[in-house]
Amino acid sequence: MSSTRNIHDRRLADAWATLKAHADEGLPLDPEADRLAFADPEFMLRRETRGIRFQLELLKPDLGQQALGIENTIVVFGSARFRDPEGAAAMVDAAGKSGDEALVRRAKALQRNAHYYEQARAFGRLVADYSAGKEPHDKLFVCTGGGPGIMEAANRGAHDSGGVSVGLAIALPMEEAANAYVTPDLSFKFHYFALRKMHFMMRAKALVAFPGGFGTLDELFEVITLVQTRKARQVPIVLFGTDYWKRLIIST
Repeated sequence: MSSTRNIHDRRLADAWATLKAHADEGLPLDPEADRLAFADPEFMLRRETRGIRFQLELLKPDLGQQALGIENTIVVFGSARFRDPEGAAAMVDAAGKSGDEALVRRAKALQRNAHYYEQARAFGRLVADYSAGKEPHDKLFVCTGGGPGIMEAANRGAHDSGGVSVGLAIALPMEEAANAYVTPDLSFKFHYFALRKMHFMMRAKALVAFPGGFGTLDELFEVITLVQTRKARQVPIVLFGTDYWKRLIIST
């Protein structure tokens, strides 16, 4: 029995070694019928195998979180554009030196909103501090979209307190890597928005939405719709930033 497993393991390793060698040497990977199907990118990226990719994108983050005991999360949504006060001040200074009035206006708007970054960071610390002395089944973990802005701030706050946090990033042209404060083993990247949204809710015990743009609103209203239609269990939903949310709700 062990001999069979060793042969199997070696064949899997050989399949991935072939792919890595081609990648390292910049060689084209021509289609080959005898390549193991799951180790064949040309096959795995076909339109007909989309369902398999859905399954893999559902399974990988699920198993990764199970392995580290992540069962209860507080999901934090918010703008990817907000910066910490120091970063915002530096942007205002740089914009002022450029003489570009439009750039100055944008930089000053970021500076006015920098307090949201600090508040999201404080919230991340609060969650991590709360969980520090709890039994595993009672611990809560910050979970964000893994990007910059409010997401970075919440992950950073958990990191400040020595806690771990989850990042569910999406592969976008403007966001290639997760922020530096997501726990590396809990930093996942998605291709499909639908699977990412599902993972936000799978372990969520509460949702906190800070001010943000279309992405934040999309995520928030998706969750509200799922709860309203009883496709997802009811969880507390907190809208942080009274002025912003009042203006938004009144205007719509």
